Amino acid sequence: MTFYDAVADLDWNRTGEEIYRKTVSDVEQALNRHNPTIEDMKALVSPAAENYLERMAWQSRTATQKRFGKTIRFYIPLYLSNACLNHCIYCGFNHSNSIRRVILSDEAIKNEVKVIKQMGFEHILLLTGESPVHAGTDYIEHALQLVKPYFQQVSLEVQPLSTEDYMRLQKSGLHGVYIYQETYNRNRYTHYHPAGKKKDYKWRIETPDRLGCAGIHKTGLGVLLGLEDWRIEAVFLAMHLRYLEKKYWKSTYSVSFPRIRPHEGSFQPDFHITDKQFAQMIWAFRIFDNDVEMSLTTRENSVFRDNMISLGITSMSAGSKTEPGGYCQKEELAQWTVNDNRSPEEMLKTIAQQGYEVVWKDWNDFFNPIQYGKI
Repeated sequence: MTFYDAVADLDWNRTGEEIYRKTVSDVEQALNRHNPTIEDMKALVSPAAENYLERMAWQSRTATQKRFGKTIRFYIPLYLSNACLNHCIYCGFNHSNSIRRVILSDEAIKNEVKVIKQMGFEHILLLTGESPVHAGTDYIEHALQLVKPYFQQVSLEVQPLSTEDYMRLQKSGLHGVYIYQETYNRNRYTHYHPAGKKKDYKWRIETPDRLGCAGIHKTGLGVLLGLEDWRIEAVFLAMHLRYLEKKYWKSTYSVSFPRIRPHEGSFQPDFHITDKQFAQMIWAFRIFDNDVEMSLTTRENSVFRDNMISLGITSMSAGSKTEPGGYCQKEELAQWTVNDNRSPEEMLKTIAQQGYEVVWKDWNDFFNPIQYGKI
């Protein structure tokens, strides 16, 4: 059984009704429970919890510091390709959009790595559009082999692959895979993904199961905020997280909450989420799961990111470019518009001013040292 089977009988609208029926008493019970349940999560993201945000923020901060200390882990994305066969209506890489398609060569990848290494990063996230012909498993494996000698951790955010492909990539140094469902609303999923392999809801939602079977160290989950009701998305995401933690308990997990940003195309989100509501979602997840890592990207503005440093987030990107070759060029081929343009140095100072420390490396790898190459 996969997560697809586990939630096959759940009704999206009924779940929403259950969330909106939660009371102040339900919220208080959730905040006082040692091991929160999915029903508690429904209460924590409900409108009834809006009068408890200060307490939620305090509990989130306390739980995060107890588990992770006063640290923020830095990572940086490296876009390898914007070639994509999908027609996601919210994405700048949409196959129908008139942008120049780029697949980075070996030399271009090495040039990007050179710039990133000068910034000090040790965690890198490799991304592509979903185009198996132009950037399939062979290309991804080769890119991993090129990049791995220079970084302690290399993760992927690419098209869903088979269990066998993930096992193959793990041999080339793959640490983690981030795969966002975008929306858990099965009835509306094809509206946002009308064509391309991503149209297959079952194939995508079962990807974390394949990662678990392959023994990948870390799996990243997330939803794209703005497509559907964020409260219902949060509950389904929490159910997915809880399911994976129980079934594939040897793996570690992270969640991310990207909000739709301006991009090539005309799509406008139907479900706006305010900063206050976004904060509620973050704090609810931390109270629900004290151990899960949570990341916040440069999609968010600097004020919001600064406020979240001490309130639940454990990792952040900095100095990000969202176009292939973006660290070495000025031309915009971006998947989405960056909202926080501060350099890693500026972010480091901001984090330090709050009494937090930036983590550039993973100490587990440090105690099993790898001989890093020189560019």
